[in-house]
Order: sequence, then structure tokens, then C-alpha cells
Amino acid sequence: MNLELTDEQAALRDTTRSFLAEKAPISGHVRQMLDDPTGTTEAVWRGLADLGTTGVLVPEEYGGAGMTMVEAGVVAEELGAGLDPGPWLSTAVAAARALTRLGAKDDAAAELLTGIADGTTIATVGFLNFGHGSAAAGPQGPDVVLRGEIAAVPDAVAADVLLALAEDSEGTGLFAVQTDSSGISVAAERGIDQTRKRFRVTLDAAPAHRLATAAPDDVAAVIDDVLIAAAADALGAARAVMDLAVEYAKVRKQFGQVIGSFQAIQHLCVDMYETVELARSGVIHALWAADNAGPDERHLAALRAKAFAGRLATVGDTAIQVFGGIGYTWEHDAHLYLKRLLSWSELLGRPDRYLTEIGARLTKPGAGA
Repeated sequence: MNLELTDEQAALRDTTRSFLAEKAPISGHVRQMLDDPTGTTEAVWRGLADLGTTGVLVPEEYGGAGMTMVEAGVVAEELGAGLDPGPWLSTAVAAARALTRLGAKDDAAAELLTGIADGTTIATVGFLNFGHGSAAAGPQGPDVVLRGEIAAVPDAVAADVLLALAEDSEGTGLFAVQTDSSGISVAAERGIDQTRKRFRVTLDAAPAHRLATAAPDDVAAVIDDVLIAAAADALGAARAVMDLAVEYAKVRKQFGQVIGSFQAIQHLCVDMYETVELARSGVIHALWAADNAGPDERHLAALRAKAFAGRLATVGDTAIQVFGGIGYTWEHDAHLYLKRLLSWSELLGRPDRYLTEIGARLTKPGAGA
């Protein structure tokens, strides 16, 4: 496992960072998208696709870059730092990994992967939240249709295609549903973070296409991938708000001195730095493990990244302490970063659940860290 970026990875980081700063800044793009259910514009999505970020995990045979989760993590960290509210995580990670992990290989899957790579298809995955709804597949004339309700589906309005799990005569399958087809309706679910778009999807005889059989281990791997990429996004958000707070502490004066000279503020800044760097090591390992480790090590790495989510969210809270009252105002970006980190802490369950699972695994006879 390499802890340093290669030249190619550094170039990917720098070009993504520069694009977001120029074409999708918080003031000129993110804030305008807070109340937009799609979370992006055609120009921004096309720009991300042209950079190759949407196809980073798509195999080369479908026009993608054929890279690893480490490169996806590089992109995710920059998108988190820029508070990007678009469907990149749903499309470039969740959908791409669902198709490849579950072995979807027919013409429809190839078309989806090609569309994801070139930016012409936005997709989302509706099976990340176990216990938040389900679907069943059945025949309706010559077609296969899905019925059911799925909650907490990210980016459903922006998506052209929904990938869902459903039971049929062959067991559990991965199905593709065109979001503009009849029999599908979408309702927004409000959350604390306006840069994350979540929806409840109702399927009422929605036409679907079976792409692959969904083995439980493969589904679990996709969920781990999404958790790990989301952890990289949160790492970027925490790093960015920490940097904002540190820079503020260097120039803000109280009692005739910059506040960064006060020991209390210094301790807050050190606490943020320590938390961010601890998270970084865990995220780097998890990104590596997603492609290179066995299922147990990969899953444990994902659990650790999510279990640390509560600690990482404190970076946003601590940064606002450094900013003082201005950090709570709508005009300042700090509260947007805090909400992004809080939504990461809540994603697919609170950290306590993951801490409990880690503890259970480590207390098994013969278990090791």
C-alpha cells in the first residue's frame, strides 16, 4: 500500500481541484444547487465527465479509465472539499461498482457503463440502505416490471437509470429501471445536508431489465465501496473546513492580537489536524483494501472508516468554534461543511452501529485487528 500519490494521481487531484474552483465554486454553483433536486448543471456534469472522473472505475473496454478505488478516492476527496452536490458518488462509484461487482455483462450493462464513462448517463443505486424498502419483480405481458418502495435513494431525480435489487423466480437480481418510464414516482426526503439529495422511490409496475444475479457477498462489496468513497469525500470536507478555520485564525484579531496566538485556539486547530490525519490513514487503507484485500479485510476497513465518522464530524463543529458567531451564519461556508460531515456520520446508519460490529468481530476467538 502506497501512502503517497503517484504523479498520475496527483495530476488527477490537481485538475479536479482546479475545475471545481473555476467552474463549480461554492459561491457560484453549490449554493445555487442547494434547492435544485438534481444537484448539478449540464455544464458542470459534462466538465467532470470530460476530465474522466465519471469513468474512473469503468473498465477500459467500455470507454472508462479502468482505474482503482484509490483514484476514485482522489476525486471524491476533492468533490468533498468543494461541497459538490451532484450525483458523482451515485454514478461513478455506486452504479459503476454495482455493474462490475455483480458481473452485469449484457448489451444493456455495456451501454450503461459506456454512458457512465462518457457522462451521457447518470445512474443511482437503490439497494444501499437495507431495511429501507424493497422491490419485487414479476411479469406483465412480455415485460418484467418492479413493484415496491425504496427510501433514501440518492440522486434519483438527476438519474436516468435506477439500479435496484428485486426478487424474482431466479432469486435476487439486479434490475435497471429508466427513471422516466411509467410506474415510477419520486418524492424528496429532507435531510440536514442540502448538498446530498435523497428521495423515496415508488415502483408501481415499472418496466425493468434484469442485468445480473445479485449474490449477497457482491452486494456487500458494493456497499463497502460506497462507504469508503463517501469517507474520502468527508475527508475532503473536513480538510477544507479545517484549512478555512486555520487561515481565519491567522488574521482575525481580538484584544489586539490574532486569535491564532491564543493557546485555546491553537489547541482547537491541533485537534482538528489530528482528527483529519487519523481519518486520512484509515481512508487510504480502505481505498487500497477495496481492490487489493480479501473480503474480510476490505469490510473491516470500511467499518473502521464509518465508525470514525462521528469523530470526523467534530472537525466541522470545532471549526465553527474557531470562527465564532460568523460560522453559523448563512453567508459563511463553515455551516455547509458541518452539514456535509453530519450527513456522512448518518450515512447508512450511525457510527455506533459500526463500532458495535467492529467490537463483535475483534472479540471473536482468533480475531485480529
